[in-house]
Amino acid sequence: MHLPEKFQKEMETLLGDEYQAFTESYDRQPENGLRLNRRKVTGEEFLARTPFLLKRIPWIDNGYTYGDETPAKDPYYYAGLYYLQEPSAMTPANRLAPEPGDYVLDLCAAPGGKATELGARLNGEGLLLANDISNSRAKALLKNLELMGIPNIYVTSETSEKLAKVLPEFFDKILVDAPCSGEGMFRKEPRMMADWEQQGPEYYSKLQREIILDAADMLRPGGKLLYSTCTFSELENEGTIQYLLEQRPEMKLIPCAPYEGFAKGRRGLEDCVRIFPHRMNGEGHFLALLEKEGEPEKRKNTTKRSSELPAEAKEFLEAWGMYRKEWQYYLREDRLYALGKKDGMPENLRYLRTGLYLGDCKKKRFEPYQALAMVLDGNGENRIHLNREDPRVIRYLKGETLDVSDLDLKKRKGWQLVCVDGYPLGWGKLANGSLKNKYYAGWRWQ
Repeated sequence: MHLPEKFQKEMETLLGDEYQAFTESYDRQPENGLRLNRRKVTGEEFLARTPFLLKRIPWIDNGYTYGDETPAKDPYYYAGLYYLQEPSAMTPANRLAPEPGDYVLDLCAAPGGKATELGARLNGEGLLLANDISNSRAKALLKNLELMGIPNIYVTSETSEKLAKVLPEFFDKILVDAPCSGEGMFRKEPRMMADWEQQGPEYYSKLQREIILDAADMLRPGGKLLYSTCTFSELENEGTIQYLLEQRPEMKLIPCAPYEGFAKGRRGLEDCVRIFPHRMNGEGHFLALLEKEGEPEKRKNTTKRSSELPAEAKEFLEAWGMYRKEWQYYLREDRLYALGKKDGMPENLRYLRTGLYLGDCKKKRFEPYQALAMVLDGNGENRIHLNREDPRVIRYLKGETLDVSDLDLKKRKGWQLVCVDGYPLGWGKLANGSLKNKYYAGWRWQ
């Protein structure tokens, strides 16, 4: 691979004696990564079922590498059991490690690799605001969050400046996976070299400095912020952290959970983490974990959204074990959403999603939405269980009507949850041994 000459010189200065090993790493194939959805499946459960040959990523507790398989074309992917992600890119969300009940912000979140892990760690408690300034990218982000079965989400498409004005000192944990020059991805995505020559570190460092100050202003005292990039540039990495520490003296750099392959930061910022492809089986990455000094004040009440729950919706949710007195339910036109009892966000933001989209209330009937199916489990009544090898699984994911007359369904009718090996895929409506397909058209197998 022919690397830009200016980049080669900068890396030789940065790495010294390790430079040759670094350049030799470009002759190796990039690693394919798969991160399990800890909200749905354990490693033991998945390894007992999966057809893929997996190898543990030693510094990520739910991360694996795989070979030439195509896990994006597998029913388990459509069941939200895993997310495909480059191994180094799994590190930021893992090291930020939010806990259930936290209010979490992923500021530059699309397409959702880090946000889905942050949301899974919340386990339905607290909230996740996943933001991306690009509306089209935010739509892909929303799909991935819903596919993973994460209920307590808000998805926005805003600038960091706007969010900081509306949500000062609001979040317990913030992830800033900043837009960057992408030097660490040259091996995996060679096209990025041309972009780098057009817009390099000098361009991106200005954006990063604006974004990280806004992020720090949204962090509660006592909260933690993790800044990451997929570049090697000191200007974009340690330079941005130095700028933050100068401008926001209440922010302090703290150590990340260590791993033997991590390299220390430069410019005296040794608690920063650098990931180099010649030291670890992943692409280039940078991480800095920071904490805001001080004691948090009691969180102010934010705007509540609540509506009277239509009887047909309440009846459906009760039947599926999804009616919770502590939830807030609200209608927007015919769409019904649910929020946790303490959740609430200001209304003056550009939302793509606010809470869990349950379904639509139409003429005295309730039609469940795909996102509701993905937060349920495979236990209980009105589930249709198919195994992974059953050809009807793929036919269902393609949107076809299914003949299920051979199954022991005890004269059931109405809404059913279609599951593969016990993991929900989506909805269908049963009548006379035939299942009318209600799988969401925008997610269908292509």
